[in-house]
Amino acid sequence: MRPRLPHCHSTGRSNVFIIGEHRQVAHVAIKILLPMALASILSLESTAAILPQSPGNSETVDVRFPVPKYYQQYATQDGNPVPTTGRLFLLVPSNFDSRRVWPILIVSATKDAGHTAPSDAPWYRAAAAAEGWVVLATDATVRPRNDSVSWRVALLAAGLDVLHHDWPKSAQWPVAFAGISGGAKCAQWVGATLAQTHSLNICGFFLTGINEDQMPEALKTNPAPPGFLRLPIWISSGINDRIATPAQAQQVKGSLVRTGFQNVRLSRFGGGHEVNRADLQSALKWLRQQGNL
Repeated sequence: MRPRLPHCHSTGRSNVFIIGEHRQVAHVAIKILLPMALASILSLESTAAILPQSPGNSETVDVRFPVPKYYQQYATQDGNPVPTTGRLFLLVPSNFDSRRVWPILIVSATKDAGHTAPSDAPWYRAAAAAEGWVVLATDATVRPRNDSVSWRVALLAAGLDVLHHDWPKSAQWPVAFAGISGGAKCAQWVGATLAQTHSLNICGFFLTGINEDQMPEALKTNPAPPGFLRLPIWISSGINDRIATPAQAQQVKGSLVRTGFQNVRLSRFGGGHEVNRADLQSALKWLRQQGNL
């Protein structure tokens, strides 16, 4: 089953994800979007494969794909340009075979200027390869005016459509959402939004350098489906991080627990505001254990 985007959230008059701010949210009825979703899926079914069936010795797959009309519509709700072409960026283990089962780590970019999910993805490469995970990131070939959740979700869902179409077994692969700093907050929104589609086998979250929990706001717009609060969440905190301090990371953990999450783990590493390879590798091993992956 491919992702059907349920709705987006609105901050004031535009659906912009704003770090550290809480605004009122609004729902967009799925019945308005479903006809376009069906049209995009039928169009995708008739297209030739975009992904290589066997990447060979390459551990990087970087392809461009046409974004279906439905996802274009979803992405432009914030006054954004039309993303007609998407980018699907994959980092795969050296022994990768698309006929096997691989957990996927979906990367959300930080909110810093110049960063995209594909540009951030290499930070996760070494740990993911060591633990047998695929790193996935998506983007468009045009930049958004407003880097909103609807923009990010639309391009990710469109990229997942391509993945599931060209590598059919990937539709059942477990997926975890990851990000650092503002990317960690966006990972919370993206995960909560896509959980509503019931189209992904979500197995958890990796959040590093996070100084504020956005999950309560995300779940106001996207009520938690059955089992969502049982998903494991690993919070990674650098003891020298001055942007997301250890005390703030502890507060994020407490907030998630109060929200109802039953399996939240907070780790400390000797470093600052970064994706720490050793801590990420421990997190990916833990997520495998928690989900029996």
